[in-house]
Amino acid sequence: MRFTLLHTDKETKARLGRIETNHGVIETPIFMPVGTAATVKAVHQHELRDPIGAEIILGNTYHLYLRPGLDILEKAGGLHKFNNWDGPILTDSGGYQVYSLADMRKITEEGVKFQSHIDGSRHLFTPENVMEIQRRIGADIIMAFDECTPYPCEFGYARKSMEMTHRWLKRCKTHFDTLEPLYGYEQCLFPIVQGSTYKELRKQSAEVISEYGTVGNAIGGLSVGEPAEEMYEMTDVVTDILPTDKARYLMGVGTPANLLECIALGIDMFDCVMPTRNARNAMLFTSEGYMNMRNAKWQNDHSPIDPNSTAPTSRNHSKAYLRHLMVSKEILASQIASVHNLAFYLWLMKEARKHIADGTFRNWKEEMVKKVSQRL
Repeated sequence: MRFTLLHTDKETKARLGRIETNHGVIETPIFMPVGTAATVKAVHQHELRDPIGAEIILGNTYHLYLRPGLDILEKAGGLHKFNNWDGPILTDSGGYQVYSLADMRKITEEGVKFQSHIDGSRHLFTPENVMEIQRRIGADIIMAFDECTPYPCEFGYARKSMEMTHRWLKRCKTHFDTLEPLYGYEQCLFPIVQGSTYKELRKQSAEVISEYGTVGNAIGGLSVGEPAEEMYEMTDVVTDILPTDKARYLMGVGTPANLLECIALGIDMFDCVMPTRNARNAMLFTSEGYMNMRNAKWQNDHSPIDPNSTAPTSRNHSKAYLRHLMVSKEILASQIASVHNLAFYLWLMKEARKHIADGTFRNWKEEMVKKVSQRL
């Protein structure tokens, strides 16, 4: 696996790059659709390639570990074979899901004890067994096990949590290096920068993570309720420290405006459930702004959902028809809206790459942020 930095914008920190994996090449900046439980909700695998244009998707370690379970995944030949996606896959470590189970888990130096949200059964995640779990799932990119701190977070807790995340990273890397891939292709480990919204902690964490020399590095613990300006500030601090010749992944972000602003701060990779979750709740993103498709204003609007979209469903179906499906609670509404939103996110990444290459990114980004942030 290899990351190549191809070009850096002269007016911002935006970058063009390329990640080469055994399952294909990823052009960056890139957005990664989230396939929590071996599926991107309401989207067929073939639609992820065309019309959406996805180059890599995510799987969720916590959910896949609980269901369908590792034995089933391993017997299938790994997640790629199980869900019939032949492109690259990234798995998160499960740390965020465990973080979200505040009433059902206990964090110690050993790891995290938690109860399944499915049946209440008890489990333990440690840095070592999370490496084993992700090896068995079979992702191309594997995330280190970390603790995601809440927002707001007291400085003392944030510092102790960050230091434990660093100790866990050392254990992750040590154990990861003892394990062989199960399915005949290379797997790569990404460390995660933590430190809440404290500059000194983020700097310290970025310096520690950088020493590992991995193909890529992630920034975690943001997009957990903090104001966008604080997220941008922490991202800016970290990207000043992380090595320029390594991929940079901002976890769990975000709105179209968030993505554009963070590309300008030097981020290469993003993921978020927002495009699909919001689609299922009738919110569509477009290059001119966002729309609530349940609003009565669309009831008799027979123009295309988005004539500029790369998704045929967005060009061939009207706003009136999609609104009808939404208010009727038809399953097709979620399918059309999810494909549309993901296609828009991937179109936005493609346009960003084009403008970085052309040297016109800053002006285009400022104009697009205004457009995508307005409600239609």
